[in-house]
Amino acid sequence: MQGIRWEEAFCGEGASCYRLGTDEQGNSYIAKQGEEGFYLSDTREALQQMIRDIKAGKADHLL
Repeated sequence: MQGIRWEEAFCGEGASCYRLGTDEQGNSYIAKQGEEGFYLSDTREALQQMIRDIKAGKADHLL
């Protein structure tokens, strides 16, 4: 999609790589590397809160 500024991919060892992106309208995007045309989208604030929650350990049970 045009207008999305994708960050470098976050990759785990032997795992899929994920990319985060934002656009000028304040939306955020998450996609697998190489499949950026198929993404999840929400507000930039929602992405910021998700990152804060992950850093706080709220997703540790998924590891």
